[in-house]
Amino acid sequence: MSRIFIDIEVADEVRDDTALARKLAEVCPVDIYAEQGGKVAVVDENVDECVLCGLCLDASPPGAVTVKKLYDGTTLTR
Repeated sequence: MSRIFIDIEVADEVRDDTALARKLAEVCPVDIYAEQGGKVAVVDENVDECVLCGLCLDASPPGAVTVKKLYDGTTLTR
């Protein structure tokens, strides 16, 4: 089961950004992101492993990635 505690959203306008996909895959310590076919992919089975480090937010343009904490309703974004 995945996405019980955390949900990740990638904005439609950056989903096709190959460079961003590679950057996110590189910085995420728990492999939540992958580059698949030149697009940003979220690896569902790894989402709840998120440690809320913020590296994905720092590596992406403002508003591109949103991390939702489902357990308390708050969000992390840049």
